[in-house]
Amino acid sequence: MNLTEVLLESRLVAIVRGISRESALAAGQGMTDGGIRLMEVTLNTPGAHDIIADWRERHEGKAYIGAGTVLNVQMAKEAVAAGAQFLVSPNVDLSVIEYAVEHGVDIWPGAMTPTEIVAAHEAGAKVVKLFPMASLGIPYLREIKAPLNHIPLLATGGATLDNIADYYTAGAAAVGLGSALLPREALAAGNDEQIAACTRAFVEIAQIERSYKK
Repeated sequence: MNLTEVLLESRLVAIVRGISRESALAAGQGMTDGGIRLMEVTLNTPGAHDIIADWRERHEGKAYIGAGTVLNVQMAKEAVAAGAQFLVSPNVDLSVIEYAVEHGVDIWPGAMTPTEIVAAHEAGAKVVKLFPMASLGIPYLREIKAPLNHIPLLATGGATLDNIADYYTAGAAAVGLGSALLPREALAAGNDEQIAACTRAFVEIAQIERSYKK
């Protein structure tokens, strides 16, 4: 399965960081029930490999599971061994990209500057994560897409229900979502239904924007 195609079709990837294994069960259930097809847990989350394994077992056929904050090849290998189906990083590490490409694992490395974005793409990344979007802002995304419109960008950071449509309008091929998908009170209570409702709202906007793009 080409997960980059899934990303470009669904236009969303969920990012979970600093969550307990128990809370991750409710989070994963809510997000998949809400229609998320790509879920990533960052590797600086305690027990990240266990969460990856849990999600693979529970959501096989509904969602694809990835590892985030992959900083080196060893981390990439361990994530794949735990069951990660795609890799995401906050930076451009050519050795990590090379490993992923050689092993047929989709990778979306993080970049900020035009030089980093082009380098990641030329190294084999079919989609590049534009990060940190919360600091860079939507005008930056719009401006950088003008000369780099051939490179799909996964805009990550700062997206909410109020502004996510602006991300797509500015040129984001997809958006990475973190805490916005997981209301704190719902996570604390293990309320997967509330998480599903929140997720569903984002999924609906992403699909509306996708239909506009067509």
